[in-house]
Amino acid sequence: MSASCNGCPSVEAAPPERLRDYFNLGLWENNIALVQLLGLCPVMAVTTSATNGLGMGLATMLVLLVANLFVACLRDFIPAQIRNPVMIAIIAATVTLVDFVFNAWLHELYKVLGLFIALIVTNCAILGRTESFAMKHGPLAAVIDALGMGLGFTWALVVLGGIREILGSGTLFAHASLLLGPSFSWLELTIVELDSGLLLSLLPPGGFIVLGLLIGLKRLIDSKVDQHKKAAPTQFVAIEGA
Repeated sequence: MSASCNGCPSVEAAPPERLRDYFNLGLWENNIALVQLLGLCPVMAVTTSATNGLGMGLATMLVLLVANLFVACLRDFIPAQIRNPVMIAIIAATVTLVDFVFNAWLHELYKVLGLFIALIVTNCAILGRTESFAMKHGPLAAVIDALGMGLGFTWALVVLGGIREILGSGTLFAHASLLLGPSFSWLELTIVELDSGLLLSLLPPGGFIVLGLLIGLKRLIDSKVDQHKKAAPTQFVAIEGA
């Protein structure tokens, strides 16, 4: 676990002016997995399928949401000298509850994700958001920030898991019914019939390669968007009587 997250882009960047900007930052501009590069242990370990990525993303978002809310509500009563132990205690209690929920109602997926649900407590992204954001903002802003960061982390894991699953097994969202119920079995697709897929994509080195390609793709898109904004013609407004 990182001792400090003061280097996170969100801390150095200018604060957003509107509450919805906190949500948008987490989805793309300051994405936990693709920009901050936090929580890479579960990102590499469990994203061997889109379903696993979705399950881990939702579990992480739930923990982040509850932890941010509690820390934001209690921030005026938490002494600065012991804020880190208090925040870790809140995160650990929340992770324990999420672990129990997955074991009780999503047991098959719980067996797949296994230890990595409990290891959410060591995810630097959770402690980083509670330290750098929830301790300095009110409950509403903290909840919006947690939703944006959590959804951004989730879609990154789903895309990463989907690519690795297609390359390794030729399927997409295999066993989705274990997470979402029998009604969502239509999500389970066979993209390519493979006798033996690309094993490398299912191993951690393959995960690093695919993650690197996704980061490069995001930066390419950002660069194209910036060039488009700079190339856009400036609109002048005529002033009557000038």
